This record gives sequence, structure tokens and C-alpha cells, in this order.
Amino acid sequence: MFDLIVKHVNLPDGRTDVDVAVQGQRIVAVGPRLPGAAGEVIDGQGQLLSPPFVDAHFHLDSALTLGQPRRNASGTLLEGIALWGELKPTLRREDIAERARAYCRMAIANGLFAIRSHVDVCDPELRAVDALLEVRAEMAPYIDLQLVAFPQDGYLRDPRAAALLNEALDRGIDVVGGIPHFERTAEEGRAATAALMALAARRGLRVDMHCDETDDPHSRQVETLAREALRHGMQGRVTGSHLTSMHSMDNNYVDKLIPLMAEAGLQVVANPLINITLQGRYDSYPKRRGMTRAPELLAGGVNVAFGQDCVMDPWYALGSGDMLDVAHMGLHVAQMTSVAGQIECFAAVTTRAAAVLGLPDYGLYPGCFADFVLLQCSDPFEALRLRPTRLLGVRRGAVVLRCPPRQPTLLLPGLG
Repeated sequence: MFDLIVKHVNLPDGRTDVDVAVQGQRIVAVGPRLPGAAGEVIDGQGQLLSPPFVDAHFHLDSALTLGQPRRNASGTLLEGIALWGELKPTLRREDIAERARAYCRMAIANGLFAIRSHVDVCDPELRAVDALLEVRAEMAPYIDLQLVAFPQDGYLRDPRAAALLNEALDRGIDVVGGIPHFERTAEEGRAATAALMALAARRGLRVDMHCDETDDPHSRQVETLAREALRHGMQGRVTGSHLTSMHSMDNNYVDKLIPLMAEAGLQVVANPLINITLQGRYDSYPKRRGMTRAPELLAGGVNVAFGQDCVMDPWYALGSGDMLDVAHMGLHVAQMTSVAGQIECFAAVTTRAAAVLGLPDYGLYPGCFADFVLLQCSDPFEALRLRPTRLLGVRRGAVVLRCPPRQPTLLLPGLG
């Protein structure tokens, strides 16, 4: 007797017309025509059952602040940073928490059950830290929130940042962050990376750095990040986010850099919607795309995931929390239109993103947590093309989302 069986579904790895059985919080069986009864039986009718979507890079503290105190008139990264500097002192803990809750509800409705969120710690009161720790605990039954201590004003540039970052970690933040390319000089960026990596190694924590988010091909902080990962034996636990300067680097240097990143077990998160929007701003024509070299990194053995980064905040006025929008943009920007490339783009917002976060027992196999989403499509290719309705969401064995199929009614007189 199972608690739940979802029958006749296709899986992203190519398994077709299988049943998935759940007992308690775990998947206990996957296969065609599973025998046995269940408390609830759902007929998937040949639709795609996917592990939940995962956002490997987001900013919950700034989400949904669009228009406060004003909109980003130029749409640029630098004006967004200036706007955030104006807004940050006015934010209240209660407001940050309420917006984060609202975004989590939006995410869950899209089948997004895990988010790594960077949290600005350059605030003497650590209001965002306390607000998001509160929301993380409150939303734990429904969504995994992994929080990164992010010294947005620069770990060395801001004289308070080191103490505040340590305090944020003491309060329960999960991951050590940084922004080395934003330090005053490249040398200080390397020093900040070395200090933050040593801190993470002492505390036994993962690392996720905003790294080389620029069109400048000489911004090469990722090289230091990889070297420090090797130095501290942190392979597989260190992530470089953005890495947009790689788009502008010459091939000779990149041919040396990617093997170093692979040796260091470095993971990479690209943010297609934001990278294509904010980069290339100094170009006239031709304009650079800005997103990092996802296909080359994957071919070199580096794990690459995608993130949403921003939704309705000082940097980006759009966004919906739908990771298939992110994957769809990534597919186009990186020209990953081959069959294998499209599969990788779907993985970049599911399995590869889960690997970046180190999510335990993630997937659609016996023993995994019973976390999955049923999509109104038959395979990952249709999912990327249509960004379909999420018909069902199950989290730890409990149904948390139901949505009727989208069935448009056409009113075409004379063409019935």
C-alpha cells in the first residue's frame, strides 16, 4: 500500500510510461505498471514528470522592490547598484520577509522548490539576514532556501564587511559569498577571494562568489577562485557565478582556464536573462552577448547551472520565477539548440542546479525525496518550447500544487 502513485508519466532522462510510487517522504518505486494500491492515484496521461526546478542564483532581499525609490531609468548594472544603495537603508525587516514570502509562493506555483539566494550583509543591522533566516524556517516544508552571505559593497572595500559577514554566518547563513571584481583593484580582489576561501574552509562551508561580472576580458578572478579551491581541498564545493568576462576572453587563455576550473571542481552558474540584459552596455555594434561560455565549460567537464538572479528589482524589471523562462533564454543565448544542448539547458535548472546546491536525495529514483512536478507536456523539448502549465507539485510526498490543464477555447466563426 503506497501513499501516492503517479501513473503513466514520462521522465526527463528518457524513461517513458512509468509509474512513480511514494511512501511517506520518499520515492519507493519507479517502473512500468507498478503493482499495488495507493491512498491516491494520479494518472499522468503521458505528461512529463520532472524533479522540481532549482534556482542556483537569486537575490530574495531585493526581489519585488521594483519602483522603490524609483525605477532604473537606464536599465544598467551600475544604476541598479546605485539604486540598491539608496533603497537598502530604508528597508524594514518585516517588508523584506513579506516580499520573500510572496516570491516563495510565486516560485512554488512554478514548481520551483529550491533557491540559493545571496543576502547582502553590508548592513550594520543585518535586517535582510534576519528576515530571510525567518522565512527559510517558515517555508522549509515547501521550499529549500539556501542563503549566501554576500558582501555586496566589497569584502575589503567596505571596512565593516568582514565582521558583518562573520556575524551573518554565526546567525545561520549557509554559504560564503563574495564579489572580488568589485574590490578597488584586481590585487585586492584576489586578496578578498583568498581570505573568504580560507574562512569557508575553516567553517566547513560552501562558497559562491559573484565573479567577473563584467565585459572586461582582463577580469580573471575566477582563476584565483579555482586556485584557492585546490589549495583548500574544496573541489565540488565552490561556485563561480556570472563569469561573464569569459565571453570576452581570448580562446588561448580560456583553453588554459577551463582545465584549471575542472581540476578544481569549480561549479558555474550563468544567469541568462540578466547577463544578456546588463552586459555589452559599453559596446556599440557588434554587441557582445555577455553570458559565460556554457557549452565550452560543459564540454570541459565543468558543471553549469542557470539562475534567475533578479525579479522585479533595481536591476531587472521583469521576471516571474519560472525557471523554464531562464532555460529558454539560456538555450538561445548560448546557441545550445542541438538535441544534447537542449537537454543540458533543462538540466541546468534541475539536476545540474541541484548539484550546485548540494541538495541531498534529489531526483526520480527509489530513495530520493518525493519532490517532483508534473508538466503539461511530454518531454523536456516541449517544456522548453512551451513553458507549460504545472499540473501538480509534490513536496516531500505531499501535494502542494494543483492546476487545471490549459485548454484554450477558440472562437472562430465558420471554421468549426
